[in-house]
Amino acid sequence: MLEANEKLYPVGVFVIWLGVAGVRLCVVAAVTGYGVYKLVRQYLENTPPKQWRRVGELSDLHVYPIKSCGAIRLTQMDCSTIGPKLGLLRDRIFMVIQTDGTFITGRSHPKLVLVQPRFDDQYETMTLSAPGMMDIAVDVKRLFSVEPVKASVWGQTVTAVDCGEELARWLSRFLLSEDFGLRLVFYPLAHPTRPVREKNLIHINLTPRDSGALHDATSFMLVSEASVADVNARVDKPCSAVQYRPNFVVKGPGAFEEDDWKWIKIGETVYRNVKACTR
Repeated sequence: MLEANEKLYPVGVFVIWLGVAGVRLCVVAAVTGYGVYKLVRQYLENTPPKQWRRVGELSDLHVYPIKSCGAIRLTQMDCSTIGPKLGLLRDRIFMVIQTDGTFITGRSHPKLVLVQPRFDDQYETMTLSAPGMMDIAVDVKRLFSVEPVKASVWGQTVTAVDCGEELARWLSRFLLSEDFGLRLVFYPLAHPTRPVREKNLIHINLTPRDSGALHDATSFMLVSEASVADVNARVDKPCSAVQYRPNFVVKGPGAFEEDDWKWIKIGETVYRNVKACTR
């Protein structure tokens, strides 16, 4: 999982570059020398490298506007501190919640993955489709003027905007076969607001800045085609890369090589690998 600054990435144009370490440090026995060594090492570990080697290129880009729902495949997108975006289409910017404000996912409600969002050409209106249901539209631009409420992601409170009764009834009927019980909410802010979850504090490079919009842990995820192929060769039912819900799919590196990358450069934007994805 990755963090990034804002840039635009067309698929198949930008290559993936891996940082190359260019400095060696000598361990000094003296206490003062060791302290300097630690400071310099910490500085270097938190500073992107200046030399890079090519390891592959982008083969796919995906955005998942609603947690646990269908993906939207893109050929280009902007990247921000809350994740990928294109106009008002953003990653994990919506989620389905229960009446007490806690979110649900495909883990507990598998039918959620059958809800397929799509956006209009201006990336301002989202339309939802699901088997046996009539399509329903969401005016995303309007949601920024709605008074926010509170919801919860993994026990952490987040600011959210309720998307209204019609969408609540649509989701409840599809997922629960009831007229009520679930609601759709929207994250209206342009920056992350949650601290690092307690279970993730062991990842020393993970910071609150990485928590994204309504993401589980970080605002970006990358996987290689070779890693997916390796897993598929060992299971009875192969799956596509999108089932791991990455934003970036890359081709070129060997299976699981991306696990050991520390810094990644796509175009002119540099990403830091802060955590492995448990999927």
